[in-house]
Amino acid sequence: MQLASAMVSIFAADKTIKTILEPSCGDGVFIDAAIEAGLINNVELFRAIEIEAGEVKTLKNRIAKYKNIDVRQKDFFDYYNEAYKTTKYDLILGNPPYIRYQYLTETQREIQSKILISHGMKSNKLINAWVGFLVACVQMLNENGKIAFVIPAEILQVAYAEDLRLYLSNHFSKITLITFEKLVFPDIEQEVLVFIGEKGHEEKGIRIFEMSDLDNFSSINLEANGYREMQHVKEKWTKYFTSSEETKLIQKIKRDNRFQKFSDCGIINIGITTGNNDYFSIDNETAKKYDLSQVLIPLIGRSSHAHGIYFTKEDWLKNVNNGKRAQLIKFPDVSYENYPIKHKEYIEKGEREGQNKGYKCSIRDRWYIVPAIWVPDAFFLRRNNLYPKFVLNNCEAVSTDTMHRIKFNDDIDHETILLSYYNSISFAFTEICGRSYGGGVLEILPGEMGNIILPKINGIDAQLKKGLLHKIDNIVRNNDDIEGALNVVDEEVLIGLLGIDPKVCKQFRAIWKKLQKRRLGRG
Repeated sequence: MQLASAMVSIFAADKTIKTILEPSCGDGVFIDAAIEAGLINNVELFRAIEIEAGEVKTLKNRIAKYKNIDVRQKDFFDYYNEAYKTTKYDLILGNPPYIRYQYLTETQREIQSKILISHGMKSNKLINAWVGFLVACVQMLNENGKIAFVIPAEILQVAYAEDLRLYLSNHFSKITLITFEKLVFPDIEQEVLVFIGEKGHEEKGIRIFEMSDLDNFSSINLEANGYREMQHVKEKWTKYFTSSEETKLIQKIKRDNRFQKFSDCGIINIGITTGNNDYFSIDNETAKKYDLSQVLIPLIGRSSHAHGIYFTKEDWLKNVNNGKRAQLIKFPDVSYENYPIKHKEYIEKGEREGQNKGYKCSIRDRWYIVPAIWVPDAFFLRRNNLYPKFVLNNCEAVSTDTMHRIKFNDDIDHETILLSYYNSISFAFTEICGRSYGGGVLEILPGEMGNIILPKINGIDAQLKKGLLHKIDNIVRNNDDIEGALNVVDEEVLIGLLGIDPKVCKQFRAIWKKLQKRRLGRG
């Protein structure tokens, strides 16, 4: 109720609002907020749609005296199909349902798909119902209409919302995003934001207000300008958390020929998809019990397995001896009859436990043979806390999908690329390119990793390179402050070799720290 009241208060004094739609009203918190704020007294019609008959009956009884409130028991998608060509609203607000694609009815899927495709967007199984609601409601606004929705904060960054971000930037002259450091709905552990879109003939841009919690909502001055130029692209909106000056600096470095993308250096793939890491990644005790030594490959399975910036045989043996699941089973593609008895016992054990029924395992010809196993040159952690580790593979190990695997181009010196990552500019780009996964975790997918910017290091003295890598490795292995490594590489490589202005290094360090702090604050 507190959030609904705060949102309604934004529009309470707007005399131009005569018609309001709430597409999924539930028990009527936004209607209650409109009554409490006096907004209901200014409007000719407040129409509320709700699919649950029980909610509608209770709500109608409660607000029966308000003749300008029309509550309808209907699926919103059906209502949209009937009304979008003829009925427009001054304001649409609410908290649309967060229903995953697989839980929609076939009819709902078809309507949502039609809505998205007809407006130039892709429709797939990743699309949540709130996306369909938002796009449909934009179409039901009049030419100066406004929309205010509580939606998942993932709109800022996830790949499946790329089309949506472009669509919204093309349809609104002003966009306001209100984010919260603390969870607004702790019970569902879903990070949300308030999206406010305003139509109009003159484009103002986009702006972000960052609130610690709902108590600060009333202090927002929406009359203040603060708009940034809106870029009509699919890129993440997290870039708007940087200042205009920082954004210009980021774009300048992207164009600087002294830098390159991570993807320019080689092939980046997600790690091995076993279908069941707990079954195929084993410890030494299991290996001995089922005599699996002949079908095992060294494995770097988790972030805790990566001790430094090199993954060595000593590191791997330390993990094995500490009882970690540091070995991957690679059963050979030979006749099952030729498998040793102990190997068959382990496979039969998996079948008794239902390990073969998981989706990835069930679609294989032989569920226990893991495909696409190859030894990469390096690893990059997929989910991270303070920063993502980039680790050279010095012991012919493989990784599961907890890490990305890299195969460098033939002309790439592996250690030079390793060194080029540990600096303030590249670390800032890990936060810019990645996304807040939840609990303060930074997640980076292969395509996002490929967009991280690295300095091109040419002609570096071999002893200097060796010394710098040794320092970085020691810092990482001892869990010392990683900024110590960034300081050294910034000074010796960015400033000393590439001639980067020290002020630029400081600015990128500040960008990294600011975005990292914002992410960790949600932990």
